[in-house]
Amino acid sequence: MLNRKNVGNKERIARVLGGCLMILYGLIGLEGKSLGITIASVGFVSLVTGALRYCPMRAVFGCKPRGN
Repeated sequence: MLNRKNVGNKERIARVLGGCLMILYGLIGLEGKSLGITIASVGFVSLVTGALRYCPMRAVFGCKPRGN
């Protein structure tokens, strides 16, 4: 299941970079606030789905990567 890639290269790069920025902003910019923890959590999910090139929500809706 996880060996099926459903996230393309451009989207993968965007997810990894966006996830890193969200984690940094959530933990450093909004330190100790619940909004910061929420943003960091969403960033972590984005980072993991980008790194694995697999997104469960895209699989549920049957989306395929446009281009590699």
